[in-house]
Amino acid sequence: MTKNHNYFLDLAFQIAEKHLGNTKLNPAVGVVVVKNSSIVSSGVTSARGKAHAEFNALNKNYNFSGATLYTTLEPCIHHGQTPPCINIIKNKKIKKVFYSFNDPDPRTFKKSKEELKKNKIISKLVKSKNFNNFYDSYFYNKKFYLPYISAKIAISKDYFSINKKSKWITNEQSQKVTHLLRSKNDCIISTSKSINKDNSLLNCRIDGLSKFNPDLFIIDLNLNLKKNLMLNKLINKRKTFLITSVLNRKKINFYKKKGYKIININYLNSKNDFKLLFKYIYNLGYRRIFFETGLTFLNSLLKHKLLNKLYIFQNNTTLKNFGANNCTSKHLKKIKLKKKIQINLRNDSLYEKIF
Repeated sequence: MTKNHNYFLDLAFQIAEKHLGNTKLNPAVGVVVVKNSSIVSSGVTSARGKAHAEFNALNKNYNFSGATLYTTLEPCIHHGQTPPCINIIKNKKIKKVFYSFNDPDPRTFKKSKEELKKNKIISKLVKSKNFNNFYDSYFYNKKFYLPYISAKIAISKDYFSINKKSKWITNEQSQKVTHLLRSKNDCIISTSKSINKDNSLLNCRIDGLSKFNPDLFIIDLNLNLKKNLMLNKLINKRKTFLITSVLNRKKINFYKKKGYKIININYLNSKNDFKLLFKYIYNLGYRRIFFETGLTFLNSLLKHKLLNKLYIFQNNTTLKNFGANNCTSKHLKKIKLKKKIQINLRNDSLYEKIF
């Protein structure tokens, strides 16, 4: 088996990716343990972030003495909801530790190396070549104390977001990828207008991903959400919030009885209004937001420069007279579709724009 550090670290990142967006306040970390040139164990941060990856990899009845541990993120040395990961690394007599990123948490940042050295454990930072953006959201959270904001939009080749002949712009393969993207975030934000129009559920309907359904925030300033939606039948499966400026007690009590949690705001017009809302959501414990709205709302996010990442699904067909938009597409057209994700979507393409 290869002794290349990047090989094992890439494996650790692939393991971490399984729980990306599902570890609450903790980052998604992947670990691979190697002994005698063979992988003997692996681990990932538990869903909800309760147990760290190092603990999950090493808390086994196995002689890890002299082994090498590869981890995507610097092992923590502080007490949080769980004991420091460095403790089990020392107790299991790990000989070497390689990691790709320093942990921006000030309680650990660049401190693990010295702590490991005291216990005669060799450690080294090895920068990732293939996963250099993996912790963008975690670093953003730690720097700004705000959620990382992603969104997606589906358009035709001629930049229409509505197909007059069909409910969908893109194909079934693209729709499945959307479910995967949802699973990588701990909450989704949509609008009552979008949900009313499509009767959408905004959950993960792919085998194996249903347990990673993100919580849902619905922007419904005037409480126009329809009362007979399919969504109402699944309201107890996850936390669902209504963001509204309505103070009508009768209306609010109706939605509360359905199971919705109410968030009252005054306005949602300016960039500061959005940031105050995002800060509130951050303080509720959410770190990665995925917006699924129409072009009108997306334009607001683009205009106010609130997006960290945008996924653009583009069908290779020109709709011409069968295409429509509820508002201008000039903001989208300014985005150069350079970074194409290499995935077979048949007649569709997927582009990623990082802002």
